[in-house]
Amino acid sequence: MTLSTPLLAAAPLVAGLLGPALVGATPERHSSVVPPPPAAATRLPEAPAPADVVEHIAARGAADHLRVLSYWTPDRMDNALPIDLPGLVTEGGLLSGLTGGTGLGVAPGVTGGDVRLVPPRRGTRAEARHQSARPLAQTSGSRWAVGGAVARTTGRVFLTMNGVDFVCSASTVRSRNRDVVVTAGHCVKDGSGAWAKNWTFVPGYGTNGAKPYGQWTARRMFVAGPWSRGSDDSYDVGMVALAPSRGRHVADVVGVQDIAFNAPRGGHAIGFGYPADPPYDGRHLVYCAGRLRDDPYGDTHDQGLGCDMTAGSSGGPWLTRFDTSTGRGTITSVSSFKYSDDRRTMYGPILGEPARKLFHTAERA
Repeated sequence: MTLSTPLLAAAPLVAGLLGPALVGATPERHSSVVPPPPAAATRLPEAPAPADVVEHIAARGAADHLRVLSYWTPDRMDNALPIDLPGLVTEGGLLSGLTGGTGLGVAPGVTGGDVRLVPPRRGTRAEARHQSARPLAQTSGSRWAVGGAVARTTGRVFLTMNGVDFVCSASTVRSRNRDVVVTAGHCVKDGSGAWAKNWTFVPGYGTNGAKPYGQWTARRMFVAGPWSRGSDDSYDVGMVALAPSRGRHVADVVGVQDIAFNAPRGGHAIGFGYPADPPYDGRHLVYCAGRLRDDPYGDTHDQGLGCDMTAGSSGGPWLTRFDTSTGRGTITSVSSFKYSDDRRTMYGPILGEPARKLFHTAERA
């Protein structure tokens, strides 16, 4: 099976560097990686079947929410650093860990002295070249500079998993309880492993200040059974019900995007997120735009989008029927993973019946 790389970015605290370390493996450097079969020799698997919903209670009261808000100090958010350990590759190509053995992982016994920290590159030339006052119909990664609803509804997620701090992306969606955000499953639960802790959503991160609209903490989390039991990439979707902040629901403050299930395959989409690995720095909303295409290897039911966004963009929304003048569209997928031999294509799961079931459960939470 072709190796895939989920797009988490690590943000370890000083204390965390004395314990497990995050590994960003580069499998193409390992001689045991076998090139994928030709696209013509494969075909898509059957669409994901209806799946059970697995739920986690993230907070039981006001004290739990206050603890999470206190945990994420400005310094902890601002100093979140991706980790680069290019030499630590197992025989299978990647270290198992946070994403069920298919991507970034935690390597027990690796101390802070062995970790090479890569500081965020702020205002790099690479980012500056990809800015446009007018939205582009096709781009592999440009800074979103025209505002609109999407600049408020998309946000950055901060979480802790297996003792390591991470960043992801997410979006608000229209829901009955006005509390639901959608993200990637691996930004909520480590496959068959642990649930995320200290989970908080900052919409519009980096615009008009780090937290221009406030900060919301998770109260309940939901993933599909096949993701929870086996890290199946076709089910890499998570729904999170947030607690009100200062008595206000997140949807009432920043608005929402529509969400659709069982949308037709193909067509044009635009994906958003907060990539944090160079040449990006996680401080700006970035987008990719283009036509969707099927997974050429047939390993998943996902679709691909030409996109060079890096770690930290996981869980960012993919929108169709997007109106660039208002910044509104319909979410039909989220950023999930990249294949190890193709870093220019992002893949996202189809939001089918399993995702619909997750959503309806979350909006009733």
